Amino acid sequence: MKKKVSTTYKKIKNFKISFLLMILVVDAIAVCLVYFIMPLVQNFPPFSENIAFQKQLPELTHIQQYLIAYILCVSVHTLSFFLLMKRIFRFLKKYYSKEKISYSEIKQIRKDCINIPYIVFVVQMVLIIAIGMLFNFIMLVSSFAIMRFTLMIIVIASIISMILLIGTQKILNVVILSTYDVCSEFEKNTGFRITNSQNLLFQMIPLITVILIVISLIGYSKAVQQEGFSTANYYRAYLETKNIESSQVSMDYLKNVLSSIPLLSSQHYYFIISPDDKEIYVSNPNGYISDFVLKYRDFFYSKSNHILYETFGVDEQLYTIDIQDTNGQTWYIGFKYPVVDFNLLVYFFKLIIIVLAIYSILLYIWSHNISNNLIRTSSSLKNILEDKNINKNKILPIISNDEFGDLAYYYNKIQELTQNHIKQIHDNQDTLMEKERLASLGQLIGGIAHNLKTPIMSISGATEGLSDLIKEYDSCIEDPEVNFQDHHEIASDMFKWIEKIRNYTEYMSDVITAVKGQAVALSEENKISFTLTELIKRVDILMKHELKNALIYLKVKMKTDEHQILNGDVNALVQVINNMISNSIQAYNGKPNQDIDMTLETKDNQLIISITDYASGMPENVKEKLFKEMVTTKGKNGTGLGLYMSYSTIKAHFNGTITVESEEGKGTTFSIVLPLSNKD
Repeated sequence: MKKKVSTTYKKIKNFKISFLLMILVVDAIAVCLVYFIMPLVQNFPPFSENIAFQKQLPELTHIQQYLIAYILCVSVHTLSFFLLMKRIFRFLKKYYSKEKISYSEIKQIRKDCINIPYIVFVVQMVLIIAIGMLFNFIMLVSSFAIMRFTLMIIVIASIISMILLIGTQKILNVVILSTYDVCSEFEKNTGFRITNSQNLLFQMIPLITVILIVISLIGYSKAVQQEGFSTANYYRAYLETKNIESSQVSMDYLKNVLSSIPLLSSQHYYFIISPDDKEIYVSNPNGYISDFVLKYRDFFYSKSNHILYETFGVDEQLYTIDIQDTNGQTWYIGFKYPVVDFNLLVYFFKLIIIVLAIYSILLYIWSHNISNNLIRTSSSLKNILEDKNINKNKILPIISNDEFGDLAYYYNKIQELTQNHIKQIHDNQDTLMEKERLASLGQLIGGIAHNLKTPIMSISGATEGLSDLIKEYDSCIEDPEVNFQDHHEIASDMFKWIEKIRNYTEYMSDVITAVKGQAVALSEENKISFTLTELIKRVDILMKHELKNALIYLKVKMKTDEHQILNGDVNALVQVINNMISNSIQAYNGKPNQDIDMTLETKDNQLIISITDYASGMPENVKEKLFKEMVTTKGKNGTGLGLYMSYSTIKAHFNGTITVESEEGKGTTFSIVLPLSNKD
């Protein structure tokens, strides 16, 4: 028992680990994408990803920020996944423990397995965007930076959610397949109904949106960089014409020099940074030089072509030159300017919308065409199903040379194979039915020998008695002592013997009629009107010998009008009742002096014929299969065909049914339920 529990726990643990690994890997991929793509789309300053430099800043380093975001995403993803999949875990526990699982549970699990990936997609999109926006507003101050970062978060959320959708579907498909190991029943329209075209749009539109946003943001960043370089070159050209000598370097002199250079825009302004950053002057009253600029200068001034940057995600640059004064100290002067191109950003947004609209229309047409092929195939299959018959003419037309054409071709081949199998089944069924009929005839012949032996012997005895009377009468014809009274007495005795012979011959005629009817019961349909009395009479004639040999007593309990008229094939009904009585006899397994009760009663305009034995009963698993397939409890001595055919006969000939009640150790009751017409 401990080993079974341990194995179950291990399998469920492995299933959870597979989900956790998927989450860890997907989130790791997302963080790596952010780490490498974010500097491009946000136009981060060159070299600014240097960890030593970022440690000089008051904020967390980017790696620390991404690590926190990774932990948050993994935690939220794991929590949301495990909350959504509680029922699936319970199912797997039962499945691996071999516990009984109801069909209602199976349906719910299949529904969950189809719905959860799409729920995950929506939930993860919302959670990732929420987490991203939190970091967005904490780290960034520029509205343009926030907007670009928001777009990137949407991109990352789409990528993660789509990968999780596909990965979750792949893992949960295994769970769906395992439900069919438990129960082979199935239903249509389980879970969210998403057509093939909708699914294609659902997956492809986010993908193309991601590609367009990334390309547009990178293109915008590169354009901004070029604008920054052009502006820097403009101010570089002017500053190179100003031959500033060391002896001339002072705050006032540098102001005069810089103010003489024309600005490209009113948003541009110049700045002067004295040695050791003791004094910083900016020409714009609203302008400033941030600590980021000073630290970036200290780390990367020699590498950055004299271009400094305001901070992460802020599109402002500073073209800077350094000047030595007479004391050998360094002054930094230059111009600060924004490099935001709002018109270019609007242009990219319009381009994204236009391309996405065109792509969506084309994708819809393409996906709709694919769906039409699928609909055409499924409609053909539905038509074949509704015909409820495998018809060779009902093939799927092959109208394309692709996967759909292959599907139609192989379905048609399967249909041909199915037709061959059905023919073989029919042939085997005919053989089995013939064997069953011959077996029944064998039993009838045994009964005939017994049923006819007694009346034949009686007729033989009556013939001898009648012969003696004839001889006696012949000898006394001329005897004068024989009077008229004697002649009448002899004639009366002859009539008695003749009456006995007549009764015996009528009984033999009934036996022959009953046997003849049963001999053709399986091959010919004979619909007539008959009473319950006639039905019981035929059953008694045909079963008398078998009951007598087994020392079993059939007790008929008539709880309805014995003159009740039925319409149908009396021979078929007799065959069914006899089969059930034979089964009851065999259920006693040779034990003598036992009873079988046959009860006839009417209820709710139905005739109910019940055959009850008090033998060993039958197991629950056998009872569930009765009438659905050929099942027997007789081992090699039975085929299970008798009850299967009986059920089919009652359905086909009388529009009735057969029910069974059985309890192991107590007995079994088979009930034949026949509807009665109002005119009866």
